[in-house]
Amino acid sequence: MSPAPLTGNLEVPYSWGTKWFHIAGMDDDAVFRALADANRRQLLDTLHGRNGQTLGELCQGMDMTRQAVAKHLAVLEEANLVSWKRQGREKLHFINPVPINAIAERWISKFEHPRLGALSELKKRLEGESDV
Repeated sequence: MSPAPLTGNLEVPYSWGTKWFHIAGMDDDAVFRALADANRRQLLDTLHGRNGQTLGELCQGMDMTRQAVAKHLAVLEEANLVSWKRQGREKLHFINPVPINAIAERWISKFEHPRLGALSELKKRLEGESDV
């Protein structure tokens, strides 16, 4: 059976494309809640440094119990910031930057674009490159 054609809509989940990785849906509120905790941000930084780590590897360097790290990973998985796949007996965790990028595009860039344009125009005027 061949997969269905892509629609180009990023909101549509493609289960056949993610059958090897377990990825949750997108929810901005869950992403903001997950990023609000410093321990979860540290876990994301650790995965950014080296993707595909086991729970045991992620516990190294964390000042908390294995169960606490597992709970933080569950919150990150629920927010779709971390995906995982089984490799033999191990569960490997991977960072998923897509939700963070979606938030950056939706919430940050729309506020910064006018300011950046104004700064660019000011720079041009100060350097005598303005068209006016």
